[in-house]
This record gives sequence, structure tokens and C-alpha cells, in this order.
Amino acid sequence: MEGYTEALQQRGIEVLYHPHAATANELLASIGKNLDLVILSRHYVARNYVELVRRHCPNAKVLFDTVDLHYLREQRLAELEGDEKMARIAARTRSDELSVARACDLTVVVSPYEQEFLHQEAPDIEVAVLSNIHEIFGCRKTFAERQYILFVGGYDHPPNIDALTWFFKEIFPLIRKELPQLVFHIIGSKSTPEVRALHGNGIEFRGFVEDLEPFLDGCRLAVAPLRYGAGVKGKINMSMSYGQPVVATGPAVEGMNAKPGEDVLVGDDPQAFAQAVIQAYTDETLWQKLSQNGLRNVEKYFSFAAAKRALAELLA
Repeated sequence: MEGYTEALQQRGIEVLYHPHAATANELLASIGKNLDLVILSRHYVARNYVELVRRHCPNAKVLFDTVDLHYLREQRLAELEGDEKMARIAARTRSDELSVARACDLTVVVSPYEQEFLHQEAPDIEVAVLSNIHEIFGCRKTFAERQYILFVGGYDHPPNIDALTWFFKEIFPLIRKELPQLVFHIIGSKSTPEVRALHGNGIEFRGFVEDLEPFLDGCRLAVAPLRYGAGVKGKINMSMSYGQPVVATGPAVEGMNAKPGEDVLVGDDPQAFAQAVIQAYTDETLWQKLSQNGLRNVEKYFSFAAAKRALAELLA
């Protein structure tokens, strides 16, 4: 993967990849006895390799990194849409995901919420928490120096498209009534025609940008109007690491240790979400509180220091 592979190699990390490496079976057969730890990431990858790892790596502990609980996200989408076919897909994913977890020595999730959820679902599975990791940059521009709001996401991920569509149809018109000059920036790669079509009338579709910092430093607020999902939302932590306040839904801040009204503003219906945006955008005192508390939250739970502590405990 251009850029990332070279960066790892320059740090002295061996990276084995097609076409310069053998098949997974041949590779594990040749080096497996020397491995102490194998990390399998995402259930739809892990299910293909867990048996090979067990066969060829007799001395290795096997860790399953869920990234997020995929079946939890699919269940929530099925409930939101009232779709029986989606519910059957979620049930199959649940079976696959729990099967992989049971075949591994330890399963890693990104939040205490998912740890407790998985414990209730399958008490026999050992689960640890290792969350997202963010560098702390701090608030570098004042309330007065900032304007407009933004949303960041990858648009090959359905919850992001659903969130944008809901925000565009139900929430943004309410905000514009109160703040008619407000501009909403949409940022992120792999956009679809329906996302690009939102451009205009106060909405600026930016797509992929080389550098997010001007928007994280220059926009007054970030929004995360996600109606379903799982895991921990990197977009929220990223904004908080720059001292940029966030208005989100309940599902978006789940498992993030963020207190509504203190670290983040939360609204789960269009009116509440719109009012939260208007309030945070116009109230400098509130904005300052959210900025400072958000920074403290991400530093405590999602910084490099926090990750080092969690990883040391996990490996021990």
C-alpha cells in the first residue's frame, strides 16, 4: 500500500505482500514456529486464516482485532430500516464473528461498551479494550477566528452516507433558518453521486483533501449525525484532538466516555440536533467549555500514552 508500506519498512518492520511473498499457507509454514503473536483483523479476513495460524504457529498467541463489532452495526441498521433481509445478514455476521472470537486466545474491541456487550452475548470469550489512537494537537484558533461547520467521512461506509442524507434533509434546513450564512463543508474520499449531489445552497462538497488541518483549525464545529454504527468514531476524536467542539448523536459517541453537555453536545432528533449546532456555534462560553473538555477526554482515553498503557497490559 503505497506510502504506508514504505513508512513501516523504514522503521525496520518486515512487510510481506503479494507478489513478493508466498501464499499465506506457504508463508506461515515457513515462519510460523518463530511467531509469538498473530493478530487477525476484521472477522471476514480472520475467518480465512485462523485455522492456518493454529496449524503452523504452535507457539503463538492469537489475537482477534474486531475493529468494531460488525454484527452490532448490521443489527442496528436492520432495526432502523425494519428490514428482515438485513436482520438475517446480521445474524450470519454474528455467527461468523463469534466463531472467530472463540477460535482466538483474546478478542480486542475499541470501547468498554462493546466489551460489556460482547460479554453479555458470549461470556466464554475473553475480551480486552484497545481503542483508537490520536496525537493531541490542541486548540490553535479562537472562537472568533473560526467559521462554518464540517463533516468528515469515507463514503464507502454506508453509515456516513445515511448520516449526511439525514442531516441534509432534516437538520440543515432548520439550522439555516437561524444561521442563513452558515456553510457546511463535506470532506472525505470515495464519494458517491448522491454525496456529490449535495453541493450547493450552503453546502460545499470538498471530497478528498490532502490536508485536514486547515478545516480542523478553521471550522468552528464538527457534526457527527450518525444514526447507527458500532465502534469508536475517529472523526469525533480527531476533531476533539484539535480542540474543535462536536455535535453528535447518541450512537456516534457511544463508548467514548464523552459526557453530553460537557465534552460534546448530543441530539437524536432533527430539532434537538439543529438546536445543539446553533447553540454551540453562537455561544462562545459554551464553545470554550466543549473545546477544553473534548481535548481532555481524548487525551485521557485516546492518546498515544493511553494506548501504550492499554497495549502493555494486553500483551502482558
